[in-house]
Amino acid sequence: MAVQINPSILSADFARLAEEAKAVDGADWLHVDVMDNHFVPNLTLGLPVVESLVRATDTPLDCHLMIEDVDRWAPQYVEAGAGSVTFHAEAAAAPVRLAREIRAKGARASMALKPATPIEPYEDLLPELDMLLIMTVEPGFGGQAFLDIMLPKICRTRELISKHGLELWLQVDGGVSASTIERCAEAGADVFVAGSAVYGAADPSAAVRALRNQAERATAQASWACDD
Repeated sequence: MAVQINPSILSADFARLAEEAKAVDGADWLHVDVMDNHFVPNLTLGLPVVESLVRATDTPLDCHLMIEDVDRWAPQYVEAGAGSVTFHAEAAAAPVRLAREIRAKGARASMALKPATPIEPYEDLLPELDMLLIMTVEPGFGGQAFLDIMLPKICRTRELISKHGLELWLQVDGGVSASTIERCAEAGADVFVAGSAVYGAADPSAAVRALRNQAERATAQASWACDD
């Protein structure tokens, strides 16, 4: 599977979002964190900003919804132009129905799990998804330290994906940097959200390339990727 690097605009300069979106040339997706100050204790941006970003960049948008009432709002982010929409398992009332609606509207459907939420209860739901997001920090704020205790969970998720023969992307978000990305790749992740590691660099595009190179090297040596 191809490694993907998704810079998070949560770490960008919100006064210059259009420029910041263009500053990560070579990124696979632009990760957009939507927070409502209810599901998580932070407030970021919403539909109008997503609509504006779609017009400002050719990089597809990967919208991560950390919001309540996600069954109502997620389809609207597809309509706003998001190419991938992630809802939280902890917030969705009907995750299968929601995933199918997102897909029917033309976007990739993704589900996120907080650090304390196990993957095993959602095994039967995996075929309904295009991507699963394992949070490697508590959702809500950028710049947090990576939680090493999430690595076994990433491994277990990769094993379930392989068990069912799924073409399911496995994304990690939180504390992803030059010092942690290889461990995530070795554990089984193939899509990496990086915020401050990209936007805190002097050359964000170069940071994207460097992270991709690291992840690709680690993936090439990972046992889970040997049969791909």
